[in-house]
Amino acid sequence: MSLLVVGSVAFDAIETPLGKVERTLGGAATYFALAASHFTPVRLVGIVGEDFTEQDEAIFRGRKIDLAGLERAPGKSFFWSGRYSQNMNERTTLVTELNVFGSFRPKLPEAYRDSEHVFLGNIDPTLQRSVLKQVRPKPKSVGLDTMNYWINGTPQELRETLKRVHILTINDDETRQLTGEHNLFRAARGVFKMGPKTLIIKRGENGAVMVHEEFIFAVPAFPLEEVHDPTGAGDTFAGGFMGYLASKGRISEQTLRSAMVYGSVLASFTVEQFGVERLAQVTKSEIRARAKQFARITTFKL
Repeated sequence: MSLLVVGSVAFDAIETPLGKVERTLGGAATYFALAASHFTPVRLVGIVGEDFTEQDEAIFRGRKIDLAGLERAPGKSFFWSGRYSQNMNERTTLVTELNVFGSFRPKLPEAYRDSEHVFLGNIDPTLQRSVLKQVRPKPKSVGLDTMNYWINGTPQELRETLKRVHILTINDDETRQLTGEHNLFRAARGVFKMGPKTLIIKRGENGAVMVHEEFIFAVPAFPLEEVHDPTGAGDTFAGGFMGYLASKGRISEQTLRSAMVYGSVLASFTVEQFGVERLAQVTKSEIRARAKQFARITTFKL
């Protein structure tokens, strides 16, 4: 099943207690596409500058990732630099340079307009809505990521976009900001009134919680001895989640639960090395093996 992702393809400079890299490929759409492509073909829509080379593009080759929607523009690609604290839970942004991403106006190639599953990365909600207007007929599932910048700065535009969304992925604080409710489960009911019927609350090292209109399901983060770089873990989770759903072609309680597990599994590989390095190397057999291990860790009998 076809899966469309719209978001950033960028370069990052990252520093953590375990080291640093001065320039590595990043961006929400990059992490998402690499993760989702293990399950289903991905159509990527984004924008890069003249500094995005053939060598940079090579990471997408040999995978089920269509780059016809990746626009090239004069100038530099989106650049972000950040530093993580000792416990990896706090991140300080050092530099943000939007560059060509600042003028990004997503335009879908004609071949993308029939996408059955869509994920809208963290961009202006007006642009997210413009993407949905270009997809015909209506997608079977629409996932959306956003952040406090849009929640506080463009609340009406975001709420208008959420009316057309099935799955919302945000963190604890963003859930509370969006709804004005401190209790996350009451907040979820507020989200349902806005449009989405599934809320996924990303909780970093504490895993993720899915609140659906009819059930609740939680997954822990996969236990690792060492985390090198948390950058992109949430985007990887979303890619694994949506990729698995798209591969099944239907949304049910079972597919949603399994998608949560595969999202967590893919994210666990991402944090093992800097940037997309580990995610670009992981194999399907490794994913399956870790998913089985995840099941053993979380299964119990009453």
